[in-house]
Amino acid sequence: MKKFLRATFLLVLIITFLPTILFAKATDDLIIAQQADPKTLDPAATNDVYSNNVNLNIYDRLFDFTPQMTIENNLAEGYQQLDTLTLQVKIKKGVKFHNGDNLTAEDVKFSIERASKAPGAMTYFGDVDHVDIIDSYTVNIVTKKPFGPLFNALTNWSGSILSKKYLESAGNQAFFEPIGSGPFKFDSWKTGDKLVLKANKEYHRGAPGVDTATFRTIPEGTNRAIALETKEIDISVTLEPVDIPTVKAKDYLRLYHTSSVGLTYLGFNCEKGPTSDVRVRQAICYAINLPDIIENALNSLYLPTSTVMAPATMGYNDKIPFPKRDVEKAKKLLEEAGYKDGLKLRVWTNGVQTRQDAAVIIQDQLKEVGIDLTIEILEWSAYLDRLGKAEHDMFILGTPGSTDPDGILYPLFNYLNKGTAGNYSFYNNSKVNELLDKGRETVDQAERLKYYLEAQEIIVSERPILPLGLPPILVGTQDYIEGFSAYPIFVHFFRNVKKTNKK
Repeated sequence: MKKFLRATFLLVLIITFLPTILFAKATDDLIIAQQADPKTLDPAATNDVYSNNVNLNIYDRLFDFTPQMTIENNLAEGYQQLDTLTLQVKIKKGVKFHNGDNLTAEDVKFSIERASKAPGAMTYFGDVDHVDIIDSYTVNIVTKKPFGPLFNALTNWSGSILSKKYLESAGNQAFFEPIGSGPFKFDSWKTGDKLVLKANKEYHRGAPGVDTATFRTIPEGTNRAIALETKEIDISVTLEPVDIPTVKAKDYLRLYHTSSVGLTYLGFNCEKGPTSDVRVRQAICYAINLPDIIENALNSLYLPTSTVMAPATMGYNDKIPFPKRDVEKAKKLLEEAGYKDGLKLRVWTNGVQTRQDAAVIIQDQLKEVGIDLTIEILEWSAYLDRLGKAEHDMFILGTPGSTDPDGILYPLFNYLNKGTAGNYSFYNNSKVNELLDKGRETVDQAERLKYYLEAQEIIVSERPILPLGLPPILVGTQDYIEGFSAYPIFVHFFRNVKKTNKK
């Protein structure tokens, strides 16, 4: 009889608490879908959003952006501008890397100086001369010349603070099993499938709201939407415009739709081939009808821009007129460039559906001026690698942008950043280089503004790129997700995200 009662009691306990047990297991893991695998977990080696959605959550920086794009302290406890070249930063004490080692001034000096020499981070840190250690938790960041965008650079993923000791011992393996001080620890990575992070329960800004964060790679936008609809995933950070009705139709899904400071653009190879001739680039731009692309490929969700950055970015030049289609002018420019009988070109893009759709419209419109355009769709990592080697004619790409003009103009158009550092057009104009350098070297914001306004006029006239539109931030989540904020730079933090009992 006692055995029967004990068994009955245990059965009642299991029935009572089984839903709680199952629920706890289900809510521990946050499943995030994005379009492509990270290219690398070295934050100083890449500018792509798929890598840095992960990197921003493994590593810390001295400063971070808020969702409103204001700058806040992270590892920095305080700072003081000692002179026009020297920023002194006090580092928070007690911060530990994921392996238990203390984060000190040695690590900050190592990381910032490493970024200043890394090709992928030169855009942000190339003007840093050196970092002096004042004591174990104080550094002086010394620039080669006055550097207006320094704070903006220090928020960038390429300024993530790495463990000097770990990198020196692990070498290249350090980025296959990365160690940071951020809210999540690296756990595992199955290329092409998923990357798993575990919560850093001792995180200095508070433990994350979930136990694990799993980044799923789902290349097709439709499949990401279906995975969201069937609750296979919790968040899709790369939602396609065509899938908005699917998300809106389900009362258990939420849509985050906000403006960005990013840009989607058609880029040209300015260094070699037919597109190295400015007349060919101008002809192509005259042959394209941008309203058609925005309406039919970009679902009327992208905002047009006459220049090469967003109105929310300081220094936006609203005096530049919007480009209008002029087929006859396009034909005349091609004839002047020696292509009266037409020419053949290739345009590259990756798996993003809106970019593929835009390429098809561009292909059709260029036929009218005698340009035979072939569309090639490349896998993400190979796409970036080949762009960096200048093997292309034309390409469709995006940039997450910045509220500081240096954050978009310098990487895209300064020749020092040709290739993988961001200038995939290999554009080189000495006056533009000079203006962008002056914009960096000036701390007076009104003075900086003049340089950036003039630079935009030259860039738009020479057409190293043609802006296709300002993309929206489109994120879909389950309604049980709380604490998520959509950042206007296409990369997101997941420390504050929680899963509630609405599931």
